Amino acid sequence: MTAEQLLTADLPTVGESRSEESGMVELIRSSFALVEPRAEELGRHFYATLFSRAPETRDLFPVNMEVQRSRLLRALVHVVQMVDQPDDLVPFLQQLGRDHRKFGVLAQHYDAVGAALLGAISTFAGHAWTDEIEKAWTDAYGIVAHAMRAAAEAETGPASWLARVVEHERLGWDLARITVLTSEPIPYRAGQYVSVETPQRPRLWRYLSPANAPRPDGALEFHVRAVNNGWVSRALVAHARVGDTWRIGPPMGRMHVAPGSTRELLMVAGGTGMAPIRALLFDLAARQEKPATHLFVGGRTWEDLYAFPELRKLSYNNPWLDIVPVVEKDEGTSGAERGTLADVVTRYGAWADHDVLVCGSPSMIRATVSRMLVAGTQLDRIRYDPFTMD
Repeated sequence: MTAEQLLTADLPTVGESRSEESGMVELIRSSFALVEPRAEELGRHFYATLFSRAPETRDLFPVNMEVQRSRLLRALVHVVQMVDQPDDLVPFLQQLGRDHRKFGVLAQHYDAVGAALLGAISTFAGHAWTDEIEKAWTDAYGIVAHAMRAAAEAETGPASWLARVVEHERLGWDLARITVLTSEPIPYRAGQYVSVETPQRPRLWRYLSPANAPRPDGALEFHVRAVNNGWVSRALVAHARVGDTWRIGPPMGRMHVAPGSTRELLMVAGGTGMAPIRALLFDLAARQEKPATHLFVGGRTWEDLYAFPELRKLSYNNPWLDIVPVVEKDEGTSGAERGTLADVVTRYGAWADHDVLVCGSPSMIRATVSRMLVAGTQLDRIRYDPFTMD
């Protein structure tokens, strides 16, 4: 059975009532809403139970579990939000399954994770946990685990790649450009992201987006900003060194432009969300057919638009590309549009005839996508990836 079949097996087929599907989704979402305010405690309980049931899994995780617990919540939220959207959830779970190979995850670990997860949610749901809710979560996790396991077992490529840092350039006090050379080219598409493990933070993986389209020599350029409480990002900006060896996981994400696509594009990039957009633009520039592309690149101040000068030069030589700088704070001398990206993009219209790519911090993505939906942009035309921070 394929991952797609597994994920749709329990969903009503044509002619069946939709009430069962909507009921399962509502049970999962409502019960998760009860425990979400205690997410930190839930995360502690989950991992304590997992390590008790399967002690060998402890060595798969970093010594400091603070970041890992937050990632658990974000993954849960994402799956909960997409539980009734199998067309979007399937690729996400397949990528997670392939990505987890780098940890050395075994098939039996999925059962231990499921038991720990349901145990944690039931504990914090208290008297609200019913047999009906337990069945909904059990069925949902079974579908998720099967999809991830099937994708991992079907993958024949490397679980991870080694890379050596060949350049580390500080672009500002909190920003660095880091270039690595991989042991062999990684089969990613421009716009995707990868997970990296560095000697500064062993077993603590961070998602980064290559800022360049794939190259034959396997070189990857990353733009890293030190975020508040960012264990990995702050270490990379301040302490990454030429000669460091990184481990890089499989490519993930759906931020790409299909070959041959001629539909007009709208790209919205905030902060280091410029990295995957830059990779996409240079990939498009090398194609024979180049769709008309409008890019809004934003930041709090003009100094945050670190990639704008380079991209403006690219637009001078490529009439298919139009770039609009956006800043929230400006003294009026830069010529940039003023406001948030959500403000400015929707001020220009609904972009109903465009495919839309949005990349930046989670808060920027939420604000921009929400405003665009209100303005009339179709949800199925908007692409963004969920994991962008430490």
